[in-house]
Amino acid sequence: MNKTKKFVAVLLVALVIVSLALPTFSAPKYVLKFNHVLAQSEPFHQGFVNWAKRVSERTKGGLEIQVFPSSQLGVEEDIIEQLKQGAPVGQNTDSARLGMYVPDIAVMNAPYFVGTIEEVDKLKNLATVKKWLKELEDKHGIKVVSFTWVQGMRHMVTNKPIRKPEDLKGLRIRTPGPPIWQESIRSLGAAPVALGFGEFYTALQQKAIDGADLVYRNVTGSKLWDIAKYISETNHILLINFEVVGKKFFDSLPKDYQKILIEECDRAGLETSKIMENEIPELRKMVTEKGMTVVRDVDVEAFRKAGEGAYKVLNLTKVRDQLYKEMGKKK
Repeated sequence: MNKTKKFVAVLLVALVIVSLALPTFSAPKYVLKFNHVLAQSEPFHQGFVNWAKRVSERTKGGLEIQVFPSSQLGVEEDIIEQLKQGAPVGQNTDSARLGMYVPDIAVMNAPYFVGTIEEVDKLKNLATVKKWLKELEDKHGIKVVSFTWVQGMRHMVTNKPIRKPEDLKGLRIRTPGPPIWQESIRSLGAAPVALGFGEFYTALQQKAIDGADLVYRNVTGSKLWDIAKYISETNHILLINFEVVGKKFFDSLPKDYQKILIEECDRAGLETSKIMENEIPELRKMVTEKGMTVVRDVDVEAFRKAGEGAYKVLNLTKVRDQLYKEMGKKK
């Protein structure tokens, strides 16, 4: 009996020592449910998980971010409306959708606007961009936490090679619904068809559309080699993603939590963007091995010239030129 008591006492002491050595996280005081349209296999999903983990660590469990892939919480537009009203939800989105609230910000989703991750990182320090972000907050209740998340260049995925704008004539190309997406595809020579991300595979399979403009990871993630023969590297849009929450929710957080939320989102975004940029050669090799033809001899300058039409139709030429001036970038 004495031996048993002694063993139990030693075990209790050991448990106390171990518990003292471990970080103590209390139940989270704040919980953010974060929604995105991509699959769990996508680098962005892992990037969001990394963001959540670091925020939890730095706030000692006080702020928990729960990540929901594949639009598990609902469609993008609905989530944005919910967060505007103060719901503790967040959404991965783009400047095209934010352009529904502040029209000029949609320029960041226009053809050949910027071409590198480094240029994207510069945008957040521009006076004009800061003005747009403030307007999103003050007038619409949308807080942009970060837009350092770059999915990469979008290309044409079709069943015929695309080398010049004329090759897109008569083709129905899936793209999201906001005006800048529609006009971008139209300016490049195709007929835009607005479809949700989850709908384009079936539409292409059933020939309701002739193709889609996508990044490489979309192609591999959806195994499009089963229904599409070509990926033509038009490089027409560098896809910049925005991570947004409601202003009401953001303002409810302690100041140090706000700072941590932003810092770790920027950090995870840049890391993930670099990963996606560096994996392009391997993804290009993968789709080729799966039977797709990668068309690289594309007349990008002809597409760039055609893309000017989107800026003109939506009155974004002066907006773009002002941003270029602030960046010190030439046309």
